[in-house]
Amino acid sequence: MQQPQVHNFLERYFEANDSPITENHSGYLQVQLSIELDKLLMNRPFYWHYLEKTGGEPRPMQVTFITDQTQVPEDIRGEQIHFGSPRLRQLFDSTKELGGFIRLFERIDASGNKSIPLQPWLCLNAKVSFQCDRKKDVLLSLGLNLIHGQIVPQFYERIRRKDLTPNIPDYCFKLSPLITANSGLIRLQKMVQTYAENEDETWAVEAVQRWEADQKLLEAFYEDEEEKPESYHVEKQALKEQYEPNIHVSIVNGGMFYLQQQVF
Repeated sequence: MQQPQVHNFLERYFEANDSPITENHSGYLQVQLSIELDKLLMNRPFYWHYLEKTGGEPRPMQVTFITDQTQVPEDIRGEQIHFGSPRLRQLFDSTKELGGFIRLFERIDASGNKSIPLQPWLCLNAKVSFQCDRKKDVLLSLGLNLIHGQIVPQFYERIRRKDLTPNIPDYCFKLSPLITANSGLIRLQKMVQTYAENEDETWAVEAVQRWEADQKLLEAFYEDEEEKPESYHVEKQALKEQYEPNIHVSIVNGGMFYLQQQVF
């Protein structure tokens, strides 16, 4: 990861987490942290505990990150950040906590006072794992329009081409959903379940066949044993854990996207 990529990551990270970039230059950027990021990144538990007790006005920190020291004026002081640095690893790790759900708006180049409605789309990204002695992972990205109920597959691939921003653009307004987020999530989860249930069962049948073949070898190895020893039962259980087909579904992340009306 080169330093320009690090700089670009910082821009996107702080913009996505409601922390305005007050100065942005090729070698450094200054950021006004949100309260949430200050608590998460700056290790000031006593400060925040004191504010909560006294009801004081919160003052999240403003920080400067340097990505190229050769392009920074001498009077600028900040924290150098590069690939492998503890701070960058901290930011990477925090995306797992912060990135579980995101809200973004399509950036509309509107002119005049014409108001443009943005429709709410609920996105669910899930991983379906077909597991036996082999494993196949399938990533599903589904989008549900909370106005008319249209469900779009490969949603991420479609919206990644759009220009998205965490702030609602000027002259735009959000349409109120007719389908609640909870109801929409249930619909998307049922779609994921249907996909898993309709998968070709050949992978499971072949796994059971391999399981039975190894089980026969195990039985042959211990056929002279009138009372099977503990090792037999351990190996038998190990074969079950290795070959038994199962399907595991995990939610990767999700989000609410407000998009201009159009058919995907």
